[in-house]
Amino acid sequence: MPPVIQIENVSKLYKLGFYGADTFRDEVLNFFARLRGKPPVNSVVGATNNLADKDSDTDLVWALKDINLTVNQGDIVGIIGKNGAGKSTLLKILSKITTPTTGSVKIRGRIASLLEVGTGMHQELTGRENIFLNGAILGMTKHEIRSKLDEIIDFAGIAKYIDTPIKRYSSGMRVRLGFAIAAHLEPEILIVDEVLAVGDAEFQKRAIGKMQDISKGEGRTVLFVSHNMGSIKNLCKRGVLLKNGMIDSIGDTESIVQKYLSSNLSSQNTKISERSDRKGNGKIKVIDIVIRNADNQVIQSIFVGQYLKIEFTIDVQPNIDLSKIIVGCKLTDPNNEPVILWASDEMPHNFKDIKNNKFSLIIPQLNVRPNTYNIYYQISLNTTNPDDFCDAMNNAITIQVLNDTYITKECLLKPNRGYQAIIKGYYE
Repeated sequence: MPPVIQIENVSKLYKLGFYGADTFRDEVLNFFARLRGKPPVNSVVGATNNLADKDSDTDLVWALKDINLTVNQGDIVGIIGKNGAGKSTLLKILSKITTPTTGSVKIRGRIASLLEVGTGMHQELTGRENIFLNGAILGMTKHEIRSKLDEIIDFAGIAKYIDTPIKRYSSGMRVRLGFAIAAHLEPEILIVDEVLAVGDAEFQKRAIGKMQDISKGEGRTVLFVSHNMGSIKNLCKRGVLLKNGMIDSIGDTESIVQKYLSSNLSSQNTKISERSDRKGNGKIKVIDIVIRNADNQVIQSIFVGQYLKIEFTIDVQPNIDLSKIIVGCKLTDPNNEPVILWASDEMPHNFKDIKNNKFSLIIPQLNVRPNTYNIYYQISLNTTNPDDFCDAMNNAITIQVLNDTYITKECLLKPNRGYQAIIKGYYE
């Protein structure tokens, strides 16, 4: 049986800071260049997609370079990589949202894509109307869509709002409906980007179960992109690791995930102040993080149940009111699964008199199982909306928690957090 997806020598070139071709003439020349299998105009020089490269002397960047991949019917393929590795660009090419600069993509079967919150939905139409709209786009008749309607509404869990315009939905509701539509309208190929992270833990579990059913029971193909390595390992048998727009490796999921996690740990040899894998507007920027014990000594490992201080040093732009900052710090396991969340707006804290641009998260007893953990942080002003993030970084530093005779105490789980435990702590 021929593969359902055949990607051959696919590359995608972008000009930084510009949308589309410089002129209509360039657009026409690019069109004919593609017909002849030639590179586009002005593309004699091009840099690879390395976010950390500050010294590139060109504004032409290959978001993807020489991608070759074969996907067979019934495969569930996990695509992983750091931010900017080219994952979303690849999925957009497969979904025909954008075209490759060079190379070819052969697809056998109907594709349903869930790439961004609200993708493929008309904001003025109701949820019910959007179900029929998406079904019509996939070539289904009204009778076929009606036969799936109740199942879609039930899976999405938004029956009360199904006749409300999509523009009034929360991001989680849109993802629920979008995934339910994509999964139930019988596409041969289902493409899902990181959007499932918007949903709650219960919905994510149901969505992953549905994708497994689609592949095993119905023989359909799934391409899944996520930064959650636990979900990747649970769902996918085959993995693809992208790095700087190129395929770094392809293989079984376990080995690919381990290689990705190892590369994340090695990236921490770079100073926090020099790391480029961060998000935010830069009004406040973390330039150093150290971990200290009860004696204020800098450490890299502690025993279960011991005192822990995570000390942040920040760089602040002028006229920033530090009393309004909100700090979130999250501990994740080697599979990037969240274990603990500390949020300053829910805890005792005092940011009014920060001295020497330093503040600390103090945990009197770190009650977690022995393991190697990564620390994620985010700093924002006034709100916790991602648009207000000043600085945020995954895998900022790593800490080793060692076994001891300490017996962990029972911890209360805060509602709607989805984390294993909320451990007492405070910021100062």
